[in-house]
Amino acid sequence: MPTVARALHGLPLYALAFGGALAAGVVAMVVSGGWSDAKGPAAPTWTGVAAFCAGLVIAGSAPTMWLLVVGRVTQGFGGGLITVALYVVVGRAYPSHLHARVFSAFAAAWVVPSVAGPTLAGLIVERAGWRWVFLGIVLLTAPAVLLVRRGLRAPAEPDGDRHAEGGRAGGDEPRGRTARMVWAVGAAVSLGLLYVGGQQRGPGALVLIAVALAGLVGFAPRLLPRGTFAARPGLPSIVLLRGLAGAAFIQADVFLPLLLSRERGFSPASAGLTLTIGGVSWFLGSWYHGSRYHGSRYNRSRYRDRRGEPLAPTRHLRTGLVLIAAGIVTAAACVAPAVPVVVCVVGWTFAGFGMGLSYPAMAGLTLRLSPPAEQGANSSALQLSDSLFSTTVLAVGGTLFAAWVSSSPRTAYLSGFAIAEALALLGVLVAGRAGVPTPAAEAAPPVLAGQRTEG
Repeated sequence: MPTVARALHGLPLYALAFGGALAAGVVAMVVSGGWSDAKGPAAPTWTGVAAFCAGLVIAGSAPTMWLLVVGRVTQGFGGGLITVALYVVVGRAYPSHLHARVFSAFAAAWVVPSVAGPTLAGLIVERAGWRWVFLGIVLLTAPAVLLVRRGLRAPAEPDGDRHAEGGRAGGDEPRGRTARMVWAVGAAVSLGLLYVGGQQRGPGALVLIAVALAGLVGFAPRLLPRGTFAARPGLPSIVLLRGLAGAAFIQADVFLPLLLSRERGFSPASAGLTLTIGGVSWFLGSWYHGSRYHGSRYNRSRYRDRRGEPLAPTRHLRTGLVLIAAGIVTAAACVAPAVPVVVCVVGWTFAGFGMGLSYPAMAGLTLRLSPPAEQGANSSALQLSDSLFSTTVLAVGGTLFAAWVSSSPRTAYLSGFAIAEALALLGVLVAGRAGVPTPAAEAAPPVLAGQRTEG
């Protein structure tokens, strides 16, 4: 992107190229959730792929930075449609005891590109030009989507079962869908302002950030299950935990390579190696979770879904958050010059493993606790929580860092790590509330904001 901004003389739009895609993805996640619940995941998946590829083509052929931003927004919208729809595909095409393994495979699907992608993109920019970073992905997307055709044809449970589950998806009511779209657009605009404000300096930046945070406080809670911020047991706690874990990890993950390169003298490649190690250990944690909790192992759990079927014990969630918190502490310790860097690297390996343990568990629990008619809406809420929490925390942490880095670099780094540690420790407390014990298995499912209840 720095190369693109220089080539198109569009440095002032640099932040918008990222924030616009992220904001469009928020709206698309809400659209995809209701669409998948009402019509199945096939249509949003194919539409998402088409929008994703169209955005890549627009960006790859853009003669100006504004047009590249349009392409990035289109690409982000398509990506948001796809990610939620694929969760619904998993819920409908695979038996519940295999969900953990499937989500472990999801981890591998993004870890491998994240490890090799930056280096490969750099080589493409040097050898063929930056436009082929966008256009080349189009050539890979078409054959990739063909692999999921069979899963897209997987039928939903019969309508009778859906009503028996008390389907209250927001997509079932036209007024509810319209309201959620308004809230999603409001949250997306706030998210974009937050991203742009975080890149600015001076009073104007503070105004943008304040307006953005006010918008997020007003709109974002309406897109999540009721009781999310109160950590109500079951789905609301899982959605909250996803936001806490993702924000804690990404906050530290952003500052760690900067600390190693600026304060410890590491080269960019060496500092970035810590991110690679964290990504690989994330995959290993996901693999461990998927291989351990399947088949008969579920039967030992006292936690049950709303149909009374056993759930994987939630202790993996708590263990994962404890490992994340420990990894953040070791990363923060490296602010002190006397602490060997190897301590930081080992600690961050445990943090990545903790993310690998917790993320597939949260995804699987969300599907298991959701009736078929609400899998799209609840999967959307799970990923919205991740995106909204992470972006908000990064903007706040970046603002504090920018304010202190010139006068007291150590305070600047510690402020970022302190925010991440607080979120991780809060996640440890919330993790114990993510399961639904057997006596509550027949309780009514959480109701999303704006949904109508009966009786």
